[in-house]
Amino acid sequence: MYRQLSQVYPSRPSRDGDGVKINRIAGASMHGILDPFLMVDEINSDTAVDYMGGFPEHPHRGFETITYMKAGRMRHRDHMGNEGVIGPGDVQWMTAGHGVIHSEMPEQEHGLMHGFQIWLNLPARDKYKPAAYRDIRSAEVAYYRDEVGNEARLIAGEINVGNTTLNGCLPAMATHPLLADVSVASGAEFILDVGDYERVLVFVYAGDSTELKTRQLGVYGTGDKLTLRAGEQGFEALVLSGEALREPIAQYGPFVMNQPEEIEQAIRDFKEGRLVTQSTLGRTQL
Repeated sequence: MYRQLSQVYPSRPSRDGDGVKINRIAGASMHGILDPFLMVDEINSDTAVDYMGGFPEHPHRGFETITYMKAGRMRHRDHMGNEGVIGPGDVQWMTAGHGVIHSEMPEQEHGLMHGFQIWLNLPARDKYKPAAYRDIRSAEVAYYRDEVGNEARLIAGEINVGNTTLNGCLPAMATHPLLADVSVASGAEFILDVGDYERVLVFVYAGDSTELKTRQLGVYGTGDKLTLRAGEQGFEALVLSGEALREPIAQYGPFVMNQPEEIEQAIRDFKEGRLVTQSTLGRTQL
């Protein structure tokens, strides 16, 4: 059964961090659509002033952040002692859990910076788990290319394409996330078997498909096979899915919990130095 496009949403220009220019899909009105994801942000600029401010030290609690680079370099530092630079094709996957304090700053002063930050929710039972971190190098990402030039890179989850099964390199997670980066050649068709997820999200970030334009998010309904067809110039897109949590969401900036009182507690914990506890110190790898 082939999945059908049911809804289309545009990304919106915004700024975050220290004035970083982004395109964003997020907000309370999108929670039910993106679930278990919370936000998709894209940075795409070769003008240094748009990204040089970066994301100075800030806290998180209650969810996971995924940074995926297409061009440029970004340095991560956190309270656990993790530090590293990710470049084109690399991924940084961080579980904030009980609490993390980190920064993500450009490791360049000019040139193209293109990448994504995606927020993935945690179920209520895991929101206070210890913080953890993982760098995934481009060479670790499962890759497929067919005879007409269609490509898929799988960061998390499992997909079947052609006669090939691709598997992500991360351990099992509560939301069973799927995250792939696909490129569909000019005028070509690319069929992905993504399993029985309730819905699949496709965010086109370059070119146009026959159904979606650049910087549009398409929601595809039930089925197993996802058919992507390119226009004359081809297109590139992120493909996302996961098991919906259907839990209440209370959010205040970098804190995502289930109830307002948990947000109030997170703010108090941060102000009083309890967001990061002894149990979250030290190097913890996913």
